[in-house]
Amino acid sequence: MELVRLREIREKNKLSQSKVASHLHCSQQVYSNYELGQRDIPTNILISLSHFYNVSVDYILEITDNPEINR
Repeated sequence: MELVRLREIREKNKLSQSKVASHLHCSQQVYSNYELGQRDIPTNILISLSHFYNVSVDYILEITDNPEINR
C-alpha cells in the first residue's frame, strides 16, 4: 500500500527523500520504497518518523486524519 501521507508530510516540510533517508540512516532508495509501499516500514523507523515530523504513527499510516500525538 502506497503511503501517500508520508510523501505529503515530507513535501509539506520541503524535504527531499535523501534528507529524510539521511536522518533515518538508510539509502534514498530504501526510503522511496517505504513511500511507495514496496517495502514495509520497520516499527523503529515509524517511531523515528513520528518524532521527526511530530505527528502520530497512526497519522503516518493513514489510520487517522488527526496528526496530534495522544500521550
